[in-house]
Amino acid sequence: MYFVANKITVDLKLPPLKVLIGDEAYELLSTSTSPRKPSELSYKEAFDILQKHLPPKPSEMAERYRFDSHIGFWAGKIDMYDHTNQEQGYWGFDFRRGFLAAHDLFGQYATDIYTNEAVKIINSHNNNDPLFLMVSHSAVHSGNPNEPIRAPESLLANFTQIKNFQRQKFAAVLSKLDESVGKVVEALQNRGLLENSIIVFTTDNGGPAAGFNDNCASNYPLRGVKNTLWEGGVRGAGLLWSPLIEKRARVATQMFHLVDWLPTLLHIAGMNISAIQDIDGIDQWEALSKDLKSERVSVLHNIDDIFGSAALTVDKWKLHKGTNYKGAWDSWYGPSGREGRYDSRAVNNARAARAVSALGLMPDSDTILKLRKEATVVCNNNNQIPCNPLKAPCLFDIEQDPCETRNLADSEPEILRNMLNQLEKINRTAVPPNNKPLDSRGNPKFWGHLITNFGDYSNSYADTLC
Repeated sequence: MYFVANKITVDLKLPPLKVLIGDEAYELLSTSTSPRKPSELSYKEAFDILQKHLPPKPSEMAERYRFDSHIGFWAGKIDMYDHTNQEQGYWGFDFRRGFLAAHDLFGQYATDIYTNEAVKIINSHNNNDPLFLMVSHSAVHSGNPNEPIRAPESLLANFTQIKNFQRQKFAAVLSKLDESVGKVVEALQNRGLLENSIIVFTTDNGGPAAGFNDNCASNYPLRGVKNTLWEGGVRGAGLLWSPLIEKRARVATQMFHLVDWLPTLLHIAGMNISAIQDIDGIDQWEALSKDLKSERVSVLHNIDDIFGSAALTVDKWKLHKGTNYKGAWDSWYGPSGREGRYDSRAVNNARAARAVSALGLMPDSDTILKLRKEATVVCNNNNQIPCNPLKAPCLFDIEQDPCETRNLADSEPEILRNMLNQLEKINRTAVPPNNKPLDSRGNPKFWGHLITNFGDYSNSYADTLC
């Protein structure tokens, strides 16, 4: 499994969740998560190669999450070469092998580190045992402010047709991610593991476009950016691949939420999902494998009392109430990325494609072009009806209008009222946010400029100064 997302509850029983930075004091959730559950199914090796946002006591994580190994960083981001993180007025080294700082990896490109570790794990794995492998890349996340998009210089020459230099670097970073996927899939095939694998490739949010977070992604033609509740912020691209899928080579249109990965993947791994209590996810394996109707009919995108924003989708209707950043990122951001010729032959010649072809499961060029067309979001920008969610709630038919250009709140008052009532009903189950102030004891300057699990230790110097 290339990537599996953990269980996150936004609306029921738990306070709103937020990204953790290095000097915030938080407690871990008590619920089981996807790496722990496979270990209960005799998945003896669960490997974690990723970026993380961890609380100040990761030692508590070891038992609760049950990864057998980990390589990566603990806070929210790193520079791709020096593996430091600069934010909130601090700076420190943040790269680990398990609990030990991996200073020996300084200067190595982060994408290559993750790739090499994944391939090493696959090559040394006992094929008689199940394998849970989670590879959560730093690419194409923003890095430090001095150079937020950091690409290998040698690759920039491959993208000179892109005139925007930041987009050029973004493409080079993305090409390394593409290379990584190919090497991992190739390794699975070489070891005879691919024929019984489930590979999930997905994202946790929309792209930071047009300079958001100093980055240069594109969510075109969808509205909004990362950390907004518009489709450009919440509609994630994803791929599910497995020989176990019955109806293959298609664009899946089932409504699916992040939390559905846990029961869906555990089902196909052999667990009795009914034995798992108090989760929000829905087992969607049958729907995805056989192209059946999804049991999910709604997605609560978020209720954020700090920003004063909320969004809810029920069937084809989507409600916006309030917005983030006072509406500063509520527009549509390009470019489209559709300039030039799309070379389906290059897709078929890629590492991953050759590995899949060895199993006789790679679509031909005509099918690839057909799928690309079906997956392309096309919007009708005629007859737009403005929406200002800071003044009044907005309502969209998200099936007909995925780009959120026609606000139907005035023409569909009954649907709007029902959606607002559902949102209020959900919000009544929430508990107050557990956000805590920054803890200055976590500043890396007290720990040899190392971002560390300060909650596990005592530092009399830091305690005195703070």
